[in-house]
Amino acid sequence: MKIAEPNTVFIATPQRRSPEHRPRFALFNLGFRPFYLCGAAFGGLALTVWLLVLSGVPLLGGYLLRADPVGWHAHEMVFGFAAAIVVGFLLTAVRAWTGRETASGATLASLAFLWLAGRVLVWSGPALPSAIVDSAFLPVAAVLLLRVLVKAGNRRNYFVAVVLLAFGALNAAFHAFSIDARPDLAMRAMYASVGIVVMLVGVIGGRVIPMFTASAIPSFVARRWRLVELTVAPLTLAAFLADAFAPGVAIIVAPLALLACGVHLARMIGWRSYAVRGRPILAILHLAYAWLPIGFAMLALSALGWTRVPHSLAMHAFATGAIGGAIIAMITRTARGHTGRPLIADKRDVACYALVMAAGALRVFGPLVAPSWHSTWVFAAGACWVLAFALYVAAYAAPLFKPREDGKPG
Repeated sequence: MKIAEPNTVFIATPQRRSPEHRPRFALFNLGFRPFYLCGAAFGGLALTVWLLVLSGVPLLGGYLLRADPVGWHAHEMVFGFAAAIVVGFLLTAVRAWTGRETASGATLASLAFLWLAGRVLVWSGPALPSAIVDSAFLPVAAVLLLRVLVKAGNRRNYFVAVVLLAFGALNAAFHAFSIDARPDLAMRAMYASVGIVVMLVGVIGGRVIPMFTASAIPSFVARRWRLVELTVAPLTLAAFLADAFAPGVAIIVAPLALLACGVHLARMIGWRSYAVRGRPILAILHLAYAWLPIGFAMLALSALGWTRVPHSLAMHAFATGAIGGAIIAMITRTARGHTGRPLIADKRDVACYALVMAAGALRVFGPLVAPSWHSTWVFAAGACWVLAFALYVAAYAAPLFKPREDGKPG
């Protein structure tokens, strides 16, 4: 599948408004603004709730939280937190790819409210209205994006709407299985949904990371191998689908996971990720991507029955390390670019990067080194995660609410 050239992600139309005609409230000007802010805030809040649950603190709640706390945690981190960031990114990117306006104003506010209503209902219930409202968010976002792509004749990017529709279908399946008291099948839908987000990280990362690296390092030349680029997305998705729908079948899951590990590692060798240093806003992209081969290696070991590498650690390598790292990298970089600020990470950005990477390392490698301290590792990782996204909200809330200083739209 092809997407638009990555440098278009930061293109904005040149029109400027005079200060006296510039609106002071800009939260619903472009998709990244409400969804980055609300998604980051929710990512910290949902993890705080999960730590309280693990601590044995009694919490009021209905539907999923009461019936299946583990399912609630997994669902909200993927379909609540990650989905918000994905939609915010795509609404912003499609505007750049097509040169046409995506959802803004009342339409964008309504979409954000739909997402928020899903979060409240999944917490409180009742079950059926919760499932209906929450399952509507991703399909509605897909339709809004597809309308813009069709009007622009931008066929090569239709796939983003297809991906969101598939993501939404898995969310609906998760709810259906949960209501039917089949948490095992609900989690299988969850694993497949993690695969969709990881595939997006791979596809988008494969386009923007070499370009950003070349922009920052004049002597850098990325090496690309045609076979690797053709197979990286299909192998990524195939490994996750095999894990989700053929659990325990090591002869299928392990080879696919190892092949996926190999192609992602080959990409990083071609990008010379080992040589990137001194530029935190660039290095975090490479560090987040490095979790992909790590995750697939762990997935293969888990499928082969290595008891020291349980399936949950592989999933957290993807969710905390790869997805969490990619999210904090992109929501700082694109928020800076689209609010007219320099693309240089400040101390708070660097702290966010370090905390998310620490969360991944503590959550994944801690239990490998000292399994008896499992709870300690989980709480330490959770604290790093919550602090990282709380710091992001504190740093970026004001710029996301305010219009661009340079007067450009967005």
